[in-house]
Amino acid sequence: MTIQILGGGCPNCRKLEEHARAAAAALGIEADFEEVTDSDRILEMGVLRTPALAVDGEVRSSGTVASVEEITELLRPANV
Repeated sequence: MTIQILGGGCPNCRKLEEHARAAAAALGIEADFEEVTDSDRILEMGVLRTPALAVDGEVRSSGTVASVEEITELLRPANV
């Protein structure tokens, strides 16, 4: 699984990555994390508001710093 954090590397982006790492750890998921800062690539993924979270290239959250609990629900095997 690849978890992508889309944004310019701002504090909110770093917080979102921190939450995503905590959620993956809580579920015992091994994931590769990728920071996507290229604005053209972010737009190609359909994201207009950052920070955003994508799982295996599918945007799951945009424009907010999702909580650990919210990301845990997004990463549960039934949703992946």
